[in-house]
This record gives sequence, C-alpha cells and structure tokens, in this order.
Amino acid sequence: MPIDSPAIRWLDDHLLLLDQRHLPSRTEWLAIHDAAGAATAIRDMAVRGAPAIGITAAYGLALEALRLGRQASIDSLRPAVQALAASRPTAVNLFWALERLQRLGADLEGDALGRRLAREAETIHQEDQAANLRLGELGAALLPHDARVYTHCNTGALATGGHGTALGIIRSAWRAGHLREVVAGETRPWLQGARLTTWELMQENIPVTLVADSAAGMLMAAGRVDAVVVGADRIAANGDTANKIGTYGLAVLARHHGLPFIVAAPDSTLDPAMADGGGIVIEERAADEVRQVAGHPLAPAQCPVYNPAFDVTPAALITAIVTESGVVRSPCTANLAEHLSRLNRRS
Repeated sequence: MPIDSPAIRWLDDHLLLLDQRHLPSRTEWLAIHDAAGAATAIRDMAVRGAPAIGITAAYGLALEALRLGRQASIDSLRPAVQALAASRPTAVNLFWALERLQRLGADLEGDALGRRLAREAETIHQEDQAANLRLGELGAALLPHDARVYTHCNTGALATGGHGTALGIIRSAWRAGHLREVVAGETRPWLQGARLTTWELMQENIPVTLVADSAAGMLMAAGRVDAVVVGADRIAANGDTANKIGTYGLAVLARHHGLPFIVAAPDSTLDPAMADGGGIVIEERAADEVRQVAGHPLAPAQCPVYNPAFDVTPAALITAIVTESGVVRSPCTANLAEHLSRLNRRS
C-alpha cells in the first residue's frame, strides 16, 4: 500500500527518500530498491533522525526480501541486516525495526516473506505517524502559554514518519495557540537546525529565529527562552539520553537558568537493555565534516578533528521525557520501568 509522508514515500516496489543533504537549496528524491541503497542513504545522511532511520531500515530489509524473491529467508537476509545495522550505530530505532522484522519473518520464506516484511514496514511507518501526533499533544501541554521554545537539530516531519517529535510538540503548541516563537540553534557541523528546522517551520508560517549554537546561554540569561525541547536517538533505562552533539550543553544551561528541558521521542527509542548512558555507542564521523562547510575549507586541511555525532545528557538534567504513551517526569530507572510496565500491560 503506497504511503506518503514529507520525507519518506513508499510505492510498494521501491522507496523514495527526500535527500536532506541538499535542503533547503533544492529538492531531490532518491529511489531505493534494496538494502544496500537504504544503508547508504542512512550512512551518508540523505535520511536522518532516529525514527526516519528506523522506518528506512525496515523498508530496506523488505525491499531486499522482495528482490531475493523465492530465495528470500531470514538467513539469506543476514548480510542485509548487518549492512543496515552498521550504517548508524547510535540510533536504537534502527535496531528495533530490524529486530521486529526478523522476529515476524522467522517462519516465512520466499515471496511470502517479502510481502509480509513490506506490510510490517508499512505498519511501522503508520505507527510512527500516529505516535508523533499523540506525542505532540502530550508535550504541548507541558509548555507555558505564549512559550518561546529553543530546539536543537531537526526533529520534525523530515526526521520521522510525519509531524515530528520535538517539532511535533512545537507544531501542536502552535496549532493550540500557545506558542510565541521557536529559537533554532544552527547545529554544527551538519547544520540541521539552520537548513532543515527553519525550512520546515517556515513552510507552515511558524515563527522561528535562527541563532548560532553558542548564543543559547546568552538568550536564556536574557529571559528570551521559556523551555528547551529536543529529540533523542537512544534513551537508556535510567533516562540518560543520547541526542545530537550539543544537547548535553543545552541541558546544563537550561538547568542553570531554571528552564524545563524536555526530551521527545517515541517509545521505540527507549532501550531498557541499556542500563545507563555509559554504554551507548557514540558514532564518530569524518573530520572534513568539521573542517569544511559545503566543501569550503574552514580549517587547515591537516588539523586534527574530533567529531562525535552525539552526546549523552544525564537523566538528572531532564525535566520530562515525552512519548506517545505518556510523560515520564524526573526520569530515572524506577520511573521509566513503571512507564515500560504500563506499556507492556497495554500490549
């Protein structure tokens, strides 16, 4: 069944991904026909954002099974699973989606396996769309009236199956009439805030001001921010949260200035098997992503670079974690265990 969303389009026999490396200057769609194409798109940042990565991986594995046809089996799909899993190691949604499809297809082979995995990938996509809408409503209720919200990276429809996580909260607050302005940090080195978040919000006439990442503390001190809302790529059992590099510093600033720091993510981002943030694998990316911008050199070509894509914010700095199934205030091991227990009882 064809499914359309702002960044991911499923057309039954192939996948179209909005190539986010080129936004906002031009719009290009990548056609994906197999797992290798999906893994490359994820690794090279054509598609990004933990939920969108998980959806893309699910479709990629389904396409690989459809390509193999009668030869498809869980065993024959193992190289595809490994390639997809290696594409971005920090985002837990990627592994969650791959494990879900493998469990579902364990007793199937051939064309039946491909068809079943495709239907499940569609379900994951649709579930994410619905989850973001619910998450947005729950998170918007946490914001003060006429709020000025600082956000980091891009966590909107481009990073999910639609609507967004942190930007989903922002969208819902705007539609409810109690959002004044969004402040978007540029988010070096890939500039997702500058290139993607501002573009998304301006499409819907949501007021947004772009600032350098280093301006966040001054804005908070000046009373120009009422809350910080960010997404997440992995949340450990104790609430420690991996998100785009720079998130930890924002949490420290928010705590110092007495501002709520809210994490928005679907339940699939929770990783109860990870006791705390110390065990989260942090992806390190190429040096030239920092030494250059759009191919233009900023630093000497041989200057050493440390380029982690993510950092881990301690749970003690997080006011609340918002998922589609509830709000976990003052996240800790006990509170998150209770949240997961309620979730398991519902299922």
